[in-house]
Amino acid sequence: MPYASTQPALAGWWRARAQNAPTATRRIAIVLYEGFSLLGAGLVAEVFHMANELASAGADRAQTYDISFLSADGGNVRCASMVRVWTDGLDARHYTGFDALFIAGGKGARAAASDERLIGWLRRVHTKTSNIRSIGEGSLLLEAAGIGASEKAYQFSSCLRQVGCDEKSAEADERFEPMKGALSMVKRDLGLDVARAIAERLVPGSSARFVPLLSDGGAATAGEKIRIAARWLQENCERPISIADAAQVVAMSERNFLRRFKLELRMTPSDYLLQARLAITCSLLVDSELPVDKIARRSGMGNGDRLAKIFRKRMMVSPTEFRMQRRRALGG
Repeated sequence: MPYASTQPALAGWWRARAQNAPTATRRIAIVLYEGFSLLGAGLVAEVFHMANELASAGADRAQTYDISFLSADGGNVRCASMVRVWTDGLDARHYTGFDALFIAGGKGARAAASDERLIGWLRRVHTKTSNIRSIGEGSLLLEAAGIGASEKAYQFSSCLRQVGCDEKSAEADERFEPMKGALSMVKRDLGLDVARAIAERLVPGSSARFVPLLSDGGAATAGEKIRIAARWLQENCERPISIADAAQVVAMSERNFLRRFKLELRMTPSDYLLQARLAITCSLLVDSELPVDKIARRSGMGNGDRLAKIFRKRMMVSPTEFRMQRRRALGG
């Protein structure tokens, strides 16, 4: 099956953006291991595959999500039901990170949590991937790597009870918990209507359960809006975005947005965006052989000259000097 390779803001704004502009492809990865749960990983992959189909219907658009299955050794990996899934191995191509990384659940998670290659890879990729989610027992790998999931595993049972489902029904639906994380991303990018349509396709009759969990649940406070905007700035810092764009995401005037952002986070949106871009720049300088000018373009810093000026002002060294110093410190 052709799987497609991926804060809550205003769903209508995202829908309009999706309809009127090409969508940048988001890189999604699912880490598998021997004995993983095929259901959880498969549901996540299918959500993004259907999102691609719905997003491209009737329009000449690039796919929205590019998903890959990864494992420590690559090649075929057997799930708990002995079905084999082809995976790519872990290598330096992934060190630039992903838009989202899912760690599969299943009975094999405990054994996988002792694989030092996998744990070391997770630690390294974690520095470039802000959105990491575990699927069930996949949390054991994150714990072994000393990583806290950016968005903790969603407690479906309690949430379903909040919207009127009994405890037995909640427990039965916990197996669909991984869908919520994937659907939330689709809702952010393509709107609530697309997320609702995918949920209904995968689990007919599920809208009554999933939609309340995906909805914004009422007006967000100013503080919540600022945190949403901060996450949006971090996730999109490699693109040529502006502070006005971030204010629009949370439906705030630019003046009010600037005031509230500084009040909540003790820095301006511009400084926050610059810090996010510098973090990516530093990672690329240490982990890649890319020239400074190309790194500047990839990290949203413009060009090499601008990056050099900012680096000397903020870091007191040039990008090239930083690269050499860090590699010497790491023994490289």
